[in-house]
Amino acid sequence: MILRVNEIDYFVDVKGEGFPVVFLHGFTGDTRTWSEVTDMLKGMCQCISIDIIGHGKTDSPLDADRYSMDAASEDIKAILDELHIKKAAFVGYSMGGRLALHYSNLYSDTVSVLILESASPGLKTEEERRERCERDYALADRIMGEGLQSFVEFWEGIPLFSTQKKLPQEVKERIRVQRLQQSPVGLSNSLKGMGTGAQPSWWNSLENLPFPVILLVGELDRKFAAIADEMKMSISYTEIIPFFDTGHAIHVEDPRKFGTIVKEVLFNYIKEDF
Repeated sequence: MILRVNEIDYFVDVKGEGFPVVFLHGFTGDTRTWSEVTDMLKGMCQCISIDIIGHGKTDSPLDADRYSMDAASEDIKAILDELHIKKAAFVGYSMGGRLALHYSNLYSDTVSVLILESASPGLKTEEERRERCERDYALADRIMGEGLQSFVEFWEGIPLFSTQKKLPQEVKERIRVQRLQQSPVGLSNSLKGMGTGAQPSWWNSLENLPFPVILLVGELDRKFAAIADEMKMSISYTEIIPFFDTGHAIHVEDPRKFGTIVKEVLFNYIKEDF
């Protein structure tokens, strides 16, 4: 369905009934990336997958400032209001995980449990954020200057996704087609407005989160496994769940196990709502 909130048309995919669970995809993704997982879960909860601004079937406005984490979080809150949802669980991957964490700090009373897959609270220092912003802006300019196909070929080859080379060819082709269907303007502005460099650091706020935070990491993704270990030291109510022989995009590399773990987490932490 299309929901218009704050002058933006958002595509929202809703499956099943019951306790609401919001799914937020990563950069270059959209609601389709969750299909196998939400098909597993729709019998026990209401799965709400959102095309984040600049992605999928959601609008891609020209103003990069419209893509800020604050604005995107306000949009998500408006979507939940439109759906008459007062509280939900959140599942966020990578960029979507950063957005879910940002949202959770702004609207903590609407979150029951936060499940973060390969995500971070941002960069700790102003210098780190400035340097990352420069790289994000350069990549954004590359998308607009060289075109989407050139960017997708580059993006597929970065070390973060090296473990996806072992995926079946039809899965890799499906991911590539999904990326090639994105909006160049949307991806470029997403990097500028919602990139890791643009995001405020939430490291010092982790201890204030009033709900369980579950950190899902692939054992082969050593960078984000280390980030999760550090996050765990600051969050009062948390656990890390590692996935063996997987990298950054766990839900892509092992969707069946990912769906099973999310189902168990939801049942264990908010079972009174089922």
